[in-house]
Amino acid sequence: MDEIVEAPRRRAASLIEVLICSGFPTQLVILTALHTAGLRPQEESGGLSLTFFALLAGLDSVLLISLIMFFLRARAESPRAIFLGARPVVGEATLGAALIPIVFVFVALVVGGLRFIAPWLQTVPQNPLGTLLDTRFEAIIFGFVVVIAGGLREEIQRAFILHRFEQSLGGARLGLLLFSAMFGLGHIEQGADVAITTAALGLFWGVLYLARRSIVASSVSHAGFNLAQVIVQASLKRVVGT
Repeated sequence: MDEIVEAPRRRAASLIEVLICSGFPTQLVILTALHTAGLRPQEESGGLSLTFFALLAGLDSVLLISLIMFFLRARAESPRAIFLGARPVVGEATLGAALIPIVFVFVALVVGGLRFIAPWLQTVPQNPLGTLLDTRFEAIIFGFVVVIAGGLREEIQRAFILHRFEQSLGGARLGLLLFSAMFGLGHIEQGADVAITTAALGLFWGVLYLARRSIVASSVSHAGFNLAQVIVQASLKRVVGT
């Protein structure tokens, strides 16, 4: 009888935790705090503010990861077991590094295919985040941010949400589909084609986590891909600018 009563409560608690850790509530809190402090997302020139972007991503990462750890500890769950599993970390990191070029090819094929089949999906002529790579210093800061916010925070977030779905919200597959779609929508300002590609990447990294039961490979792959993108884009900007 107690289990019958407890199950709905557990599902409700899991749903609330997933919604809180979806990324939108925490970003709203940080955005409000930054605006209250007088910071704005755009410079006077009209370009994005690197300071604002870095603070938003960094503070949101700290807040989100702290909440996830709190929710896990509240149920006496082991973060190490959920995020690292039983596989050797070095082996998982090596796998993640080996997947970086594969991810690059995958992204090139998806983006190229979308722009060939449905060119109208390129809703943004130029990625707005590209304005944050004008100098080497900006590229270094941006690279650090995308490694932490992407490779670490998003993979911890993905694993936690999949874990909760697997426990009591309809299964890991449902969680994977829903979170991948949300992951893509979170990048819609970079264009519809980029959002679709990002959703596909989220699906890939989610499947990788479920197969390995460790975020190490997906984190290294994600962080390495993000960092490589920054290096390539920053290098191209300097070449074109010369």
